[in-house]
Amino acid sequence: MTRRNRAISRGWALLSTALLLALAPGASAPALAGETLRVGTSGDYAPFSRAEGQSSPEGFDIALLQAWAEESGRELEWVRFAWPALRSDLAAGRFDLAASGVTVRPERSAVGRFTVPLTETGAFALARTPERWSEKTSLDRPQIRIAVNAGGHLERVARRAFPHATLLALPDNAGVPGLLAEEAVDAVVTDSAELPHWEAQIDAPLARIGPLTRDRKAWLVRADRPALAAELDAWLLAREADGRLAAARAQWLSGVEELESLTGARTAEPLLALLAAMDERLELMPLVGFIKRRDGLALEVPEREARVIESALENLRAAAETAGVEPPDEAAVGAFFRAQMAAAKAVQWRAVKDDDFRPAELPDLDDALRPALLRIGARIAQLLLTLPTGLEADAVGAAAARSLRAPYLEPADRESLAEAIAALR
Repeated sequence: MTRRNRAISRGWALLSTALLLALAPGASAPALAGETLRVGTSGDYAPFSRAEGQSSPEGFDIALLQAWAEESGRELEWVRFAWPALRSDLAAGRFDLAASGVTVRPERSAVGRFTVPLTETGAFALARTPERWSEKTSLDRPQIRIAVNAGGHLERVARRAFPHATLLALPDNAGVPGLLAEEAVDAVVTDSAELPHWEAQIDAPLARIGPLTRDRKAWLVRADRPALAAELDAWLLAREADGRLAAARAQWLSGVEELESLTGARTAEPLLALLAAMDERLELMPLVGFIKRRDGLALEVPEREARVIESALENLRAAAETAGVEPPDEAAVGAFFRAQMAAAKAVQWRAVKDDDFRPAELPDLDDALRPALLRIGARIAQLLLTLPTGLEADAVGAAAARSLRAPYLEPADRESLAEAIAALR
């Protein structure tokens, strides 16, 4: 990137920050200096959050939130949570946001508000005696014992990747690598950020099997704190633009050169943040389709779709006027929302036609999924106005191909969405 382009990028990011703060629901209320925010963190997930033998946690998420709190005049109170209780604790109001390497997942979107992504990771299996393992399927046998942290994202990954293996789900994530070191299990499941820390604890040759997934990490804010979520989004976009977020990744998430592409990627840029929000919304669509089929509801309601698009246009006009910027062309905005709806319906149809699709849990459609879709939709609308001008269609298409990973989404869907985004600016 040239010096001129970097300057343009930084300048647009500053405008993006101002826009997000202006557009946030409830943003007119000033931030309270000295306000204490309760932050949920596990303390058992290095390098994101670690609190072994100390009163205050440390790590990637912790350092970033401490920097934000210092700049915004907040005080932070750390509240420990156990991974199986993350969602229930957030919903019960035990803390205002969770920051602990939280993976963006549909069931979590249903209870809170994810920020723009801070980084990405990939899930891996670590196994002793490397010469025994060549493919992940070789671990998928009943006599193979695999340990994983209970209640988190990686337990779901392990159960999906190795359905026939004997799985040991431990409530204490910090105890998982010890089982492999003691040869009590054949393998463990971790991710690309945690993997170097676990390898350092195990004095034995290990095989890395993966990546099994590619996952986004973000902060999870209470559903009833939209202004807080928007403020954090704006701060993260600004820190990505000025390089401080990249510096934090380099400090906390580096260590294995071949894994740097997973943990070092810039994720909090306007286009990538928009694509991540769109992907989060599409991840909910198989659940929506499954419930509609179960309850005999129509997957397509043209009248409702028309009202949604008109409402979105009205909100975008008002938001642009409030922020004092020129909104994108309304025809292009309408085409963008129609492309989103078309992709969402396609995902729903493919999911309901898949006899093997059996959700582990189903959030309530009216009480959880639809409010979540509205929350994500509001973030998408806010991010639309932060997109820089002059987006090249090829660059948008390449970013969409990497970023839109929701199940049942096909290449043609990604292409249509990328074309609609490029037309906006």
